[in-house]
Amino acid sequence: MPRSVNAVASRARRKRILKEAKGYFGRRKNVWTVAKNAVEKALCYSYRDRRAKKRSFRALWIQRINAGARLHGMSYSQLIGKLAKEEILLNRKVLADLAMNHPSAFEAIVKKSKIKFL
Repeated sequence: MPRSVNAVASRARRKRILKEAKGYFGRRKNVWTVAKNAVEKALCYSYRDRRAKKRSFRALWIQRINAGARLHGMSYSQLIGKLAKEEILLNRKVLADLAMNHPSAFEAIVKKSKIKFL
């Protein structure tokens, strides 16, 4: 009896990987073994960097809040501490957006946090 191989499934698996490798440079896009390794590595990077993106955005927000706070004579840590004491519950994403796009609203928040602690 001849050896049975599932050529349909094997070919479909290869086609799926080569389709995912579309746009890669050189042999990474059309040679099965090279493309398979490249796609596996890319999937690892995408998983890792979905988490890294959250960290880098938080760092960006903190820089923007710090820049906005320093315009009003305060550091980032002082501002966050005073907002916590005042129980002003705004996350860093919103504060950064206000600092960049709505400076008057950000200034009002800073003044509100300063009231009791002057």
